[in-house]
Amino acid sequence: MLIRPIVDSDVESVIALWTQCDLTRPWNDPVADIRRARQTASAEIFIGTEEPGALIAAVMCGHDGHRAWLYYLAVAPNRQRQGLGRAIVEHAENWLRQQGAPKIELMIRDTNRDMTQFYESVGYRTEPVITMSRWLTTPTALPYD
Repeated sequence: MLIRPIVDSDVESVIALWTQCDLTRPWNDPVADIRRARQTASAEIFIGTEEPGALIAAVMCGHDGHRAWLYYLAVAPNRQRQGLGRAIVEHAENWLRQQGAPKIELMIRDTNRDMTQFYESVGYRTEPVITMSRWLTTPTALPYD
């Protein structure tokens, strides 16, 4: 797998992969998420391709100087459990390490047990924290009431 940063011509394929992997939600606009990440020097979206350029993996990462985050990790369903997720996560980790990020955080929906098991298998652990949020804009749909 060749891993490289996203370019304009990749955007539709990345969104299709995220959708195929059930990562998108009505209240998270993937087009806006990609645009914001690409406009920020402390964020990057990496994609994994195979010849002749078929997209098989993607991950978004970024940091705020205190913590780094991983978002939208996706591997094509027919290519999962082949080490591709591990490889693209390691690539993102190395980029974040070079950026000076001391720690990586991530959030997993509590219904996504497979991802919890995946991240545990590559060295992540559950921490005793509560994630809270507040909308600063009005989302097109609400994840909960």
